[in-house]
Amino acid sequence: MIETERLLLRPHVASDFGAFKAMSQDPDVMRYIGREPSSDDESWLRFLAHFGRWELLGYGLLAVIEKGTDRYIGDAGFGDFRRGLGPDFDPFHEAAWIFSAAGQGKGYAFEAMTAAHSWLHKTFNPGKTVCIISPENIPSIRLAAKLGYQETGLSRYKDSDVLMFERINP
Repeated sequence: MIETERLLLRPHVASDFGAFKAMSQDPDVMRYIGREPSSDDESWLRFLAHFGRWELLGYGLLAVIEKGTDRYIGDAGFGDFRRGLGPDFDPFHEAAWIFSAAGQGKGYAFEAMTAAHSWLHKTFNPGKTVCIISPENIPSIRLAAKLGYQETGLSRYKDSDVLMFERINP
């Protein structure tokens, strides 16, 4: 578990699924993820993938819990998503974040990802991390820049344009 001033980042638990599913089915949340809102079974499979990444890789996305309300508000962390984007991207820890409408616009993503980067650096000490973002997702592009990511180019992933970013770790 990682604790910040306002958040707890912890492994997912079964009782997170209802809020995770609601987030996955919110068209406003999903519009930049490159997919339509998830069906119930797609939400379940995506939820189960969180457990598998931790079991197989020793890292993954964490549930982000708002301390003041004890409410699940999103996911933040790193994954190996096997995107097939090439040798400058695929071998590296990929940063990822997604927040429910209730978790947006409060600085939670920066707070959570700053803590997640610190944990990853202490645990794995990677030379760099990467991420992809829809060119239309201006808030996430700004967040990536604030976290120290630099744009490395444009690519295609699942029939959508994505900007590729990298962060060289100190």
